[in-house]
Amino acid sequence: MRLKNSHIILILVGALLLGGIGAYTGVKLAQANDDGKGQTSITDSVLFGKKGAQSDQLPKDMEKVAQAFALIQDNYIEDIDDKQLTEGAIEGMLATLEDPHSSYLDVEMMDQFNEQIESSFEGIGAEVSMVNGVVTIVAPIKDSPAEKAGMRPNDEVLSVDGESLEGLNLNEAVAKIRGEKGSKVVLEIRRAGAKDPFDLTITRDEIPVETVYNKIETVDGKKTGIIEITNFSEHTYTEFKEQLDTLEDKGIEGLIIDVRGNPGGLLNVIEEILSLFVPKDIPYIQIEDANGNKEPYYSNLDEKKSYPISVLIDEGSASASEILAVAMKELGYDIVGHTSYGKGTVQQAIPLGDGSSLKLTTNKWLSPKGKWINEVGVEPTIDVSQPDYYYTNPISLEKPLQYDQTNEAIGNMQTMLSGLGYDTSRTDGYFNKETEKAVKQFQADNKLDATGKVDENTAGLIEAKVIEHIRNGEDDQQLKKALEEIYK
Repeated sequence: MRLKNSHIILILVGALLLGGIGAYTGVKLAQANDDGKGQTSITDSVLFGKKGAQSDQLPKDMEKVAQAFALIQDNYIEDIDDKQLTEGAIEGMLATLEDPHSSYLDVEMMDQFNEQIESSFEGIGAEVSMVNGVVTIVAPIKDSPAEKAGMRPNDEVLSVDGESLEGLNLNEAVAKIRGEKGSKVVLEIRRAGAKDPFDLTITRDEIPVETVYNKIETVDGKKTGIIEITNFSEHTYTEFKEQLDTLEDKGIEGLIIDVRGNPGGLLNVIEEILSLFVPKDIPYIQIEDANGNKEPYYSNLDEKKSYPISVLIDEGSASASEILAVAMKELGYDIVGHTSYGKGTVQQAIPLGDGSSLKLTTNKWLSPKGKWINEVGVEPTIDVSQPDYYYTNPISLEKPLQYDQTNEAIGNMQTMLSGLGYDTSRTDGYFNKETEKAVKQFQADNKLDATGKVDENTAGLIEAKVIEHIRNGEDDQQLKKALEEIYK
């Protein structure tokens, strides 16, 4: 199902979706002007307010920019395109802000972004941001090639198909990563806890913008609805409301909202969702401008839901997900999982008149009680980790792993096998006889030669089985804890 084009407000991690554009977190799109196309010129009051100036009142130093432009055009040894110089100047100004969430979005990026929030796009399906000059994964999208390949929040992307990303801005890096359905890309990944970087080969695909999933679990005889939101896109509220109504019609007695790995989305969508839960006597969010003025926003809801609610979060839950989590937390509901990403600013996407836009940080968002979670995140009321194998890394091999060896890769592999139900008797990195036996059993169960040695084929299959095991959710300790605690 789709809504009409109503590109109102985005508020997420200020990042790019690898495959479409995805400055899909922390952005507020400028309101459409009279032509109905959403294009606002750079001299409109949406950009130049109290702190700004009209185009005929620009600072004198802007003359230096024009002078530099002319000098380069007249004297540089090679031909250079006017557009290249102009866009370079814009990106240079944004770079001086040292704000990872402010960026220049060219025409192609904006076209891809608009496609992304309306329907689907092609790519690997992950949200990224620039952190300390390094392209960093905020979260992979549910069921995307990135998730299926085992990409995780906070993974750092060092190179693409052997080409370093060092020195590139976020737009340039994303342009290298995204691509057509069916094509492959090799990403060099640095992950916390892994000794060395490793390669992930990902086959790009179409990434559907299906954002809401639901199911019912029975806990102590009580029907408990579970709604997972993967991001807050244009049609998410409608999907959420329909699925919540369906669950309530089925008689649920409790609700768990899962926004783990959700990098955020449209602000108007999270506002609509919160209006279903936060009563009108308290704000569901406050927006603070550059002068410190705070404006609270309220729903028309008379009272809270009659049933208990919990929210699941993790380090990949960002911005709009955090708006949901902190509002529900301050309303007295349990928040289960790990501390969230920590994105508390609002960006406005301001059209420049030619199809390109500036994405500029213009506001802070605050919790109902006025708390700013930027770079801090939302802390859970119930802190729960997943099983150890959830946090393992791809098995790095220079040569096969075998009996009587000791190294970090073996310990990582032992943790994986243990998570898959094969008893290695230890996970300290020593390849003992029990580990050899476990490897042989795994190989036999998966129709490989039962050598007891871990070569590339065996390592790759162990990794694939771990990813499959994680994705099927059988050992989801965070969800299990939420279900255990919701009626207490």
